[in-house]
This record gives sequence, C-alpha cells and structure tokens, in this order.
Amino acid sequence: MAPVTKNGSRLRRVSLEVLGWTLVIVGIALLVLPGPGMLTVVAGLAILSQQYAWAQRRLDTVKDAALRAAAEGVSNWRRIATSCLGALTVVTVGAAWTLQPHPPQWWPVAEGWWLPGGVLTGATVIVAGLIALSLIIYSIRRFRRR
Repeated sequence: MAPVTKNGSRLRRVSLEVLGWTLVIVGIALLVLPGPGMLTVVAGLAILSQQYAWAQRRLDTVKDAALRAAAEGVSNWRRIATSCLGALTVVTVGAAWTLQPHPPQWWPVAEGWWLPGGVLTGATVIVAGLIALSLIIYSIRRFRRR
C-alpha cells in the first residue's frame, strides 16, 4: 500500500507544479494580452506556494500589489467609470470579433489578417471583459464601503 501512496504523492506534486508554472506563465502573458493576468499569476503562485517557501513570499508580495492596485482603481468615480468603460469596450470588441464582420475598405493587408481566430478568440475576449467587470464590482464592494 505505501508505494501506491508514494507514487500518488509524486504524481500530485508534479501535477501541481506543472499547473502552477503554467498559470504563472500564462498570467505573465495575460499582463499584456486581454485577460486577467494578475489574477492568473496569483493563482499559479498560490498553487506553487503549497510546495515552495519562495512562492509563498512572492504570493504575498503580488497579492499586496494587486490589492493596492484594486483599491487605487476604485479610489474615485472617474477611475471607476473609466475602468467600466474599458471593460465594456473589451466586451464590445469581443462581440464584434465573434460576429466576424467584413474588413473595412481601408484595411491595408490581406483579408485573412482581419480579426484572426474567429469565434473562440471573440469569446475569450468577451470573458476577459466580463472578468474585468466582476473584479471592478468586487473592488468597489471591498474598498469603497463606508
């Protein structure tokens, strides 16, 4: 019985490590792409922190930075309105991407380069915008409560 648990433990450890590093790498990419980059990095570090002390220290640092940024992002109504407008713009772009309109007359390159990726790309952009809206609402509820 003990060898099965040991192999199961190794499999669990390797699986968690692969998942944690994957989330960290994807999160770093999402910092510049549309998507919840900081949230994904935090999730990856949270998984890695179960096995590594350095990940726990980084998790605390990243989590503190994310909470400060969230609080600052809802510090006044102008920032909230701008953030909501940005998130709704992302949702709108995702919807347009999903509908795959024809390229405009001014489009300078081949038609195949207009909104590549199709419906799946549009759907992920929509999801990113909805996640952004939900994080704005969360931040308002957490940091603007008086």
